[in-house]
Amino acid sequence: MGRYVLRRLLHLLPILFVVSFVVFAMLLLLPGDPTLTLLGDQATQAQRAALRHAMGFDQSIPVQYLRWLLRLLSGDFGRSLRTQEPVGEMLATRVPVTLELTVLSMVLSVAIGLPLGIVASLRRGRPTDVAIRVIGTSGIALPHFWAGILLIMLLSVRLGWLPPSGYVPIWVDPVANLRLMIMPCLMLGLSLSALILRQTRAAMLQALSEDYIRTARAKGASALRVVIRHALRNALIPIVSVIGLQFGALIGGVVITEMIFSLPGLGRMIIEGIFNRDFAPLQAAILFVVIGTMTVNLLTDLTYAALDKRVQL
Repeated sequence: MGRYVLRRLLHLLPILFVVSFVVFAMLLLLPGDPTLTLLGDQATQAQRAALRHAMGFDQSIPVQYLRWLLRLLSGDFGRSLRTQEPVGEMLATRVPVTLELTVLSMVLSVAIGLPLGIVASLRRGRPTDVAIRVIGTSGIALPHFWAGILLIMLLSVRLGWLPPSGYVPIWVDPVANLRLMIMPCLMLGLSLSALILRQTRAAMLQALSEDYIRTARAKGASALRVVIRHALRNALIPIVSVIGLQFGALIGGVVITEMIFSLPGLGRMIIEGIFNRDFAPLQAAILFVVIGTMTVNLLTDLTYAALDKRVQL
């Protein structure tokens, strides 16, 4: 297992290098001039050219990337062009917000989708199965942003149960933090739980039709043992695959969610960086998103290896 983990880590390093360079280059190729953020529209061409030279924007993309990478390896993420705030401090306040939102949404989606998928597979063709499949299809079809607007209108405007937006750190006020995070997590978790539900149902149906399930039942194993110990264990591999693959979609949903609910996380940092042509925070935020996605993919592969020893070969 240790050799397998080391091999996977070594495979991730060149991927991270290539992806970081592509992201860095694509951001520099976006239309617009970041010097306008600092100098304004009234600056002359000479002033803007002097600032571009001072900040290294007139150099080639590979040279700028190497300079950025060396600063990054030394722990220097740069400063925001708009606010002059160190990007490291911005990340320290925004990463926990996105991390909390992502983890809570993922936990919620698994807590909803996995049990419903198991129940649907055990009640195949019955009204319970039909009702659960309708719920799953509705969750997939409903767009993230529309679900967020509906939640705000229902739970905040109509019922007044929850605040519509904002953020309070969990270490400052845990109760207020959870009240503000309920709707964003529901917005992300419900659609993802629908995908987990459908995959769980399909995987469980296939597992329950295998010969070893009939053998376990013939030996007198209890229904709960057959479902949990035999069927679910073998059905987990495709389910884990869906959870890992959907993490990238979850990151994309975080960007929209943080804007709708005014959460000061990485998603909002990315949007603000794009609108303001603020390269340093934008590059750092996207890099953290890439690292997070790669980390989840690594954990998915390790889960594969734990469930099926043949994967380590």
